[in-house]
Amino acid sequence: MSAGEEHVSMAAARSGSGRSFTRYWVAATISSFGTAITAVAMPVLVVQVLGASPVEVGIVNAAQFVPYAVLGLLAGVYVDRWRRARVLVRASVGRGVALGLIPVLWLAGALQIWSLVALLLIFGSLAVFGLAASQSLLPQIVPRARLLSANSRLDQTDAAAQTAGPALGGGLVGLLGAPVTIAIDAVSYLVEAALIARLRLTEPARVTAVDGPPQRRSVRREIGQGLRWTYRHVSLAPLAISTHLWFSANAGALTVLALFALRDLALSPAAYGLLFAVAGITTLVGAVVAPWAGRAIGAGRSIVIARMVYPVAWLLIAAAALTGIGGTGALVALFVAMALQGFVAGLENPNEMAYRQAVTPDALLGRTNATMRSANRTMAALGALVAGVVVAAAGIAPALVGVVVVFIAAGVVAVASPLRHARHEDGEGGS
Repeated sequence: MSAGEEHVSMAAARSGSGRSFTRYWVAATISSFGTAITAVAMPVLVVQVLGASPVEVGIVNAAQFVPYAVLGLLAGVYVDRWRRARVLVRASVGRGVALGLIPVLWLAGALQIWSLVALLLIFGSLAVFGLAASQSLLPQIVPRARLLSANSRLDQTDAAAQTAGPALGGGLVGLLGAPVTIAIDAVSYLVEAALIARLRLTEPARVTAVDGPPQRRSVRREIGQGLRWTYRHVSLAPLAISTHLWFSANAGALTVLALFALRDLALSPAAYGLLFAVAGITTLVGAVVAPWAGRAIGAGRSIVIARMVYPVAWLLIAAAALTGIGGTGALVALFVAMALQGFVAGLENPNEMAYRQAVTPDALLGRTNATMRSANRTMAALGALVAGVVVAAAGIAPALVGVVVVFIAAGVVAVASPLRHARHEDGEGGS
């Protein structure tokens, strides 16, 4: 091949990669808007429409995460075996159907807490496969050198969705009701599936091991490979443990927040949506800053800084509950806290995802993502359940204090580990 032909071939490859990423990005953006709308509609449905108790609120929140404990590791194995784009398409269609049944049951007068839990278990089971495939598909769409910028762009548009989506969701809930509003998210998953199905990708053949001769496939062996890579890696291991603790704290925090804001402070759906819209704005700011931070101070330090700010944000909300200030004072505390939470989430997530994708071999990427996500969502389920029980037994304020303590533990694990020295350019390897 001549130099000119090689240049044309490389340009064509970059162009094709750009079109594929654009389609992937649009699909993710549409899905993010639907998810942001449901983030407002679901708590309103559970707390105000169905009149759930604190324990039932915790059960509903946990139901979305329980499938990760049961299916997460298995999903990682099959995502590393199957075509990831096809897995994502099928999972998105299934999630759209599961969510679409919520307004159908409501219109039929058959929607109860336990039927909602059943649908969320189905939704979560499909999400296990869909999200593992989605996170593992991106390195097939863009070169690894562009993963940080690609993840930052995805997070920026996700933050934009989190900004406009909750405000839109609050308005739609007020206009249409929570069950019908959730149908919009169902449609977004179907649109996502249609766009991903049109990606032009040639996914490589994959082997089950990182290196060495091909082996007879064994689910147990492949799960073990993913676990060993994740929990023996010098930086991924503390990142995983810190993130597990963070998910437990965050799920508990959001469970308590829904009860505190919608019940104790009697916020309207629109005001509750605005709370998350503010978090979306600051998440967008954080996502814009994230690539600069990753290059300037490193991925590890960016993540560590974020982990130390989360407990400060939730301490503000805990203080509002402990002092019982109510009114304007409580609203200020909630909005400032969610703004802080949003900014550091936008700062850390692109760096965390890009670092994980950069250091993990493609043959292990599905299992690594699924291993972490499985444990993360299992901890989230426990966090949501425990928070609901604590609120029922002791009240809002003690539950929020417990949340702050777990956020602090997540930060300490990150600070005291080699993670603080991790950089995107470390490349594959490290154990």
